[in-house]
Amino acid sequence: MLSRIAESLFWIGRYVERADDTARILDVHTQRLVEDPWIDERRACSNLLGLMGSPTPEAEADTERVLATLAFDRTSPGSIVGALSAARENARGAREVLSAEIWESLNVTHNALPQQRTMARRYGPHSLFRFVRERSAMVFGLADSTMSRDESWLFLILGRSLERVDMTSRIISTRILAGDAAPSWTLVLRSTGAYEPYLRTYRGMVNSSRAAEFLLLDRLFPRSVFAALEQAEACLAELERSTVRDAARVGVAGEAHRIVGRARTMLEFMSPPELLTGLPARLEELQRTSSAASAAVTHRFFTEQAPQVWVPEEAG
Repeated sequence: MLSRIAESLFWIGRYVERADDTARILDVHTQRLVEDPWIDERRACSNLLGLMGSPTPEAEADTERVLATLAFDRTSPGSIVGALSAARENARGAREVLSAEIWESLNVTHNALPQQRTMARRYGPHSLFRFVRERSAMVFGLADSTMSRDESWLFLILGRSLERVDMTSRIISTRILAGDAAPSWTLVLRSTGAYEPYLRTYRGMVNSSRAAEFLLLDRLFPRSVFAALEQAEACLAELERSTVRDAARVGVAGEAHRIVGRARTMLEFMSPPELLTGLPARLEELQRTSSAASAAVTHRFFTEQAPQVWVPEEAG
């Protein structure tokens, strides 16, 4: 597969997952502000913007600024609209390996965004968040049902998995780091679709340590950090077996595989009480892991040297 196509697939997975998870985070944030009038809105908005990589002074932070930055900014791949637009542009260049249904789904989603923005500004943003979650689920559902499990699918799911590690860590951080403005664990679980699986697993009321443990360590819930790392590791192992480079070096993992494997091992063999001690630092480390693994994947599979250009000597 051409590295250009592989890179497009990787970033389609990342961008669609980013839009989905950003919509989930913003849904929790706006719902919390509506439900609790005593929350310091500017402080909560400033904390969220900082957490999402757009630090803003508290005096300038409000819900309108949050939505403009994280939902509607067309130029930023960190916003919902920007991420979905970037996913569609990457899909345009990878149409030969994507099914027609996936391309159509991304194209329809992109074309519906102006109307969704208008409705969100007129009636509130929750309709936009629901739309994004449904369309993201459709894209990945179509990928599971219409793509062969070859390198194309592996790169798409690898991108989704690494982005999910980062964004699930950020979702947990919205609860851990926001202080008095933090959403309840029930809201956090609902935002990730984990509320009902959590109740079926623990059969009791929501407990803070158990909720954090579930979102970090549960092997069976696909949005947990551990499950996403395990999926990313499996994709990398399969991709390394199928590539020609280093094929003779049996058992030697690439840098991205080592980064993901270390993070997965840390979660797997650290006791839950030890993991939950100093949790903010653990969450930051997971976000750095996602970034480092993405850079290693880019270097390993996508980066190409510039072609050598022969320039004739000038006649003396």
